[in-house]
Amino acid sequence: MDKRIKLITLGMIFCFLLLFLQLNNIQILQEKSLRYKSANVYDNVSQNVLDLPRGEILTSNGTVIADSKPSHDAYGYQRVYPKGSLFADITGYFDVVDGSIQYGTEAVYNRYLESHVTSGGTPGKLISQQTGTDSIILTVNEKLQKVAAQALNGRVGAVVATDPVNGDILALYANPTYNPNLLASHNASFVEKEAKKLEDLSNPAASPLIDGATQLTYPPGSTFKLVTTSTIYDYDPHLAAVSYPFLPQITLPDSNVPLHNFDNEVCGGSLALALAVSCDTTYSQIGLNLGGKLMYKQAKRFGFDQVPPIDLPGAAPSQFPSPSSISPPFLAYSAIGQGNVRESALQDALVVSAIADGGKVMTPHVLGRVIGPDGQVVYTYRPHLWLQATTPATAAAVRELMLGVTENPAGTAATQTWPPGVQVAAKTGTSQNGTNACIDDWLVATAPAGNKQVPKVAVAAVVSGASAGVVCDGTGAAVAGPVVSRVLTAALKYGL
Repeated sequence: MDKRIKLITLGMIFCFLLLFLQLNNIQILQEKSLRYKSANVYDNVSQNVLDLPRGEILTSNGTVIADSKPSHDAYGYQRVYPKGSLFADITGYFDVVDGSIQYGTEAVYNRYLESHVTSGGTPGKLISQQTGTDSIILTVNEKLQKVAAQALNGRVGAVVATDPVNGDILALYANPTYNPNLLASHNASFVEKEAKKLEDLSNPAASPLIDGATQLTYPPGSTFKLVTTSTIYDYDPHLAAVSYPFLPQITLPDSNVPLHNFDNEVCGGSLALALAVSCDTTYSQIGLNLGGKLMYKQAKRFGFDQVPPIDLPGAAPSQFPSPSSISPPFLAYSAIGQGNVRESALQDALVVSAIADGGKVMTPHVLGRVIGPDGQVVYTYRPHLWLQATTPATAAAVRELMLGVTENPAGTAATQTWPPGVQVAAKTGTSQNGTNACIDDWLVATAPAGNKQVPKVAVAAVVSGASAGVVCDGTGAAVAGPVVSRVLTAALKYGL
C-alpha cells in the first residue's frame, strides 16, 4: 500500500511539474508570439475586430488623445480623437469603414491597441484565456504640443522638440494638419469626401495628410553650418584657426555667378564670428577647402541620406549630394545648406540634439510605455543610440560657438527673447526654397547650454515661404526664432 501511495504521489508531482513547465512556456517563452498571433482568440469565437474597442493613446501627462466609444451602430465602437488636429500627425487615424490602420501610432502600435490575448497576472488568469487592450503612453507632452501649435500660428511649417539625452519626442507638430475624427467616421461616403478635400493632386506635399515634420524636406540654409563646422573639427581642425577675409561676395570655381552674403553684408574673420553672424562667404570657402568627400561623410554620420528610425511611418530621408555628383559651385552652396541639400524638421532636431549631447544621435521615438488592461506595465521603451555623429570634443566646441549666435551682440539670434538666466546655443537659417520667390526660415536651439550642463531640450522649427502672410525677405531669427523661443521656454518651464 505504501508503495502504491508513493507511486501515485510521484506521478502527481510529475504531472504538476509538467503543468508548471507548460504554463511557464506559454506565459514566458511563447507569450509574444501568442499575444499577437493572427489566429488568436477572436478567430475561435468568430468576432469581428471592428466590433471591439481599441486601447487608449495618451500623452506623457495623461491626456487621452485616442479612445473608443460605443457607437450603437453596425460597428459597435467609434474611434474618437478628443484633441482633434493637435496630435493628428502622431496618432494617425483608424479607418473603421474598411478596417485598415492608417499612419501614426494607430498603425505602428496596432498590436497593443487592438483586442488581444493578454498576459495573466493571477493564477486564475494563467489557466483561462483573457482578452483586452493595452494603453499607449507617449513621450509627447500635451502642454508643449499646444505651445508648438500656437507658436506656428497656422503657418506652413513644422516644430520638433526632443530630449537630446534619450531621444524622447516632446512635441511634434506641423501645418497644414487635419481632424482625424472626420476620417474615422462610420459613414463611408463622408470619409471619401473628406479624404478628397485633404488630397492635393497637383502638389501631394501640400496635403495635410503628409506629416510636415517627418515626411517633408526643405533647404535647411545656414542651420546646416553646424554639420560643416563639425566637419572642420573632426577632419581638418587647422581650418578652425583660419581668419577669412571680410567680403560681401566671392567668385566660385567653374562659375561666373558670385555667391554673396545675405543682404550683401560684409563678413569674415574667425570661425566663431563667422558662425555667430552666419557668414556665407566664409562657410562656402570652408566647404571648398574640406571637399565633397569629407562633407558627405560627415552629413551621413549625422543621419543624412538615411531614413530616421522614428516610430512613425513614412519618415523621409534628408539629402546631401554624393561626392561624385557635386561640382565645386554646388559644394560651396551645399556647405551653407543650399544647392541640393534638403532636410526635415525632425532631422534638424536630431542634428542639434547630437551637438547638445556629446555627438550622440539617440533614436527618436514617441512611445514611452505600454500599460496592460490590469494597469501593469507591459513594455517600457529603452533609449538607444542611432548614430555617433561626432566626438564629444567636437560637439562641445560647436556648442560653444553656437552660444555666440545668442550672446554675441552681432549674433543672428542675439535680439531673440530667450529664457532668463539660461544659456541657449542656437543657429539660424534663411534659405531659398527654389519653388517661388520666397524663402524658408529656420532656427534650431538647445538649452541649458552652459559649460558642463546637461541639455534638457533641443528644438527645431521651419516656417515655409509658402505660408500666407510670411514676409519673403524675413530671416530665420525673425520668423522661426519666436517659435523656437516659445517652445524651448515652455519645455524648461514644464521641467520636461
